[in-house]
Amino acid sequence: MNIVLMGYMGSGKSLIGSNLSKKMKMDYLDLDDYIENQEKKSIAKIFEDHGEIYFRKKESFYLNEVLNTYNDTIISLGGGTPCFAGNIEMIINKDHVKSIYLQTSLDELTNRLFAERSKRPLIAHLESLEDLKDFIRKHVFERSFYYNQADYKITTDQKQVDQITEEITSLLF
Repeated sequence: MNIVLMGYMGSGKSLIGSNLSKKMKMDYLDLDDYIENQEKKSIAKIFEDHGEIYFRKKESFYLNEVLNTYNDTIISLGGGTPCFAGNIEMIINKDHVKSIYLQTSLDELTNRLFAERSKRPLIAHLESLEDLKDFIRKHVFERSFYYNQADYKITTDQKQVDQITEEITSLLF
């Protein structure tokens, strides 16, 4: 079985995925890291050189590759991965995949992302907390349709990583 973690950027997918893999003694794969390794450049550089459409096509290609190649792996997706190119269908139609939506509130996401926005191409240009909050609000509204198709939903607000990890393991086993 593979476990796919999805949610908006800043929801904790990478941190929780890494922690969950240790607890469950499963391999861990961050799809963004995988793409960077395959493409030999950062996500930011891919966006800069080729644009978002190119990136989304590559992202879908590599998601398909990972889902068809890896087993017993925790996979953290990029925030937009489920929302493009039929990726959510690819995820939910695989018998060996369980998907989990890490749902995080608007305020929590805004607070987490503001300090690290320079490292994230989609929000690097936003100067104020209010601009960032408006941006996140719009994206989460648009993406919720896809995220809510996950097999399970975990609310992450006010929870420690170990607590979320425990919640996920109790859901799955």
